[in-house]
Amino acid sequence: MLEEVISGKITGRKSKSGGIMKTFEYTAVVWKEEKGYVSKCPELGVASCGDTFEEAVKNLKEAVELYIENARELDLMDDIKESLTAKEKFTARFELVV
Repeated sequence: MLEEVISGKITGRKSKSGGIMKTFEYTAVVWKEEKGYVSKCPELGVASCGDTFEEAVKNLKEAVELYIENARELDLMDDIKESLTAKEKFTARFELVV
């Protein structure tokens, strides 16, 4: 499994609702499947995919931006703010025999 931390570079722009946009760091977990790559942001549970690693990350970033824009419009930013502003983030791998 490949993992990459990606910074959203959205500072200084205004959202469609007119609010100031902030920069958040989020995690993209990306893995290869038979017909492409799957990407997931574990902080939000948002997922996407692409034909290449780069496309999967790009598509995930767009999906996360839309998710956050929706959260702003629905006044739900307080519900997700902690997961997006946490300074310490950890990932782990483990084996499971089933």
